[in-house]
Amino acid sequence: MTQDVDNAIALHRRVERRRLAILCSLLLLVAVFLVLDVATGPALLPVGDVLAALLRRDGEDPTLLAIVWELRLPMGLMALAVGVALGTSGASMQTLLDNPLASPYTLGLAAAAGVGASLCIQNGGWGLNPAFIVPACAFVMACFASAIIYGVGTIRGMGTDTMVLAGIALLFLFHSLQSLLQFRASPEVGQQIVFWLFGSLAKATWTSVTITTLACLGAVPLLLRQSWKLTALRLGEQRARALGVNVSRLRFVTIALISLMTATAISFVGTIGFIGLVAPHLSRLLVGEDQRFLLPMSGLVGALLLSAASVLSKIIMPGVLVPVGIVTALVGVPFFFHLILSRRRLDA
Repeated sequence: MTQDVDNAIALHRRVERRRLAILCSLLLLVAVFLVLDVATGPALLPVGDVLAALLRRDGEDPTLLAIVWELRLPMGLMALAVGVALGTSGASMQTLLDNPLASPYTLGLAAAAGVGASLCIQNGGWGLNPAFIVPACAFVMACFASAIIYGVGTIRGMGTDTMVLAGIALLFLFHSLQSLLQFRASPEVGQQIVFWLFGSLAKATWTSVTITTLACLGAVPLLLRQSWKLTALRLGEQRARALGVNVSRLRFVTIALISLMTATAISFVGTIGFIGLVAPHLSRLLVGEDQRFLLPMSGLVGALLLSAASVLSKIIMPGVLVPVGIVTALVGVPFFFHLILSRRRLDA
């Protein structure tokens, strides 16, 4: 009996070491794609020169330093920060709602942010600085949508399925409001709204990168502190309660942290879909359902996917920066179909 227990413990430790190795390998791959993202653009830069500029070596060309540090590096880091926010949020939402289709995009948070930004753009930012008031309005509307979803979940007798249905209803509602605002807007304003809704990293600045990164640094560790409870929740609400988990409190804390990350990320870059939906599924294939590994893995996979999409957005049409939201949709849809069909074959 003791030998069996020792063998089980040894096997579990080997699995954990393998998962840690995968996390470290993915972190290295993310760093590689960051360098590629910075090197890619209308003017292709040698990777060696990019690394030298990132290290700020003496004697580097001032123009090269300006391109790397003022234009491309903020975009590259913003892709990583937004990818971490969306990937981690998607994994948390799918676990919390026990629904594989749950994500910030499919539950209407992105659409709500789009309505806030569209309303602000149509009214000229009410005379305030657009660089701050547009993200602020998008943030407020995304938090408002999260509050509605949580409010529905707190009604007596309402389960996670009802919360998912409420999020889908909000998705259609806010998409309709977006269409109404675009219909009423002038051609110039409508073009601005559409460009924002496409999702783009082009307007990333060191300020937006810092704010988004701080939101992730504040929320992700708090989510990791809930990892055991979230893992227990995968067994079902009744079993989680039997294990001592306060499901109502866990739901409130998790939705609040998800709202903070998602609203902050979307408010600066616009609507970017499929990252929060696909990244958790890929992560489960790599590390399983243990939330201690699933949450950081989902964040890293989200960062890798969005960084790769950023690279593709610069090379699909040479000389033109395609909005990254278009790239994630074009690549994400067939890839998600592949995941669905692969899972079906495995289930069979």
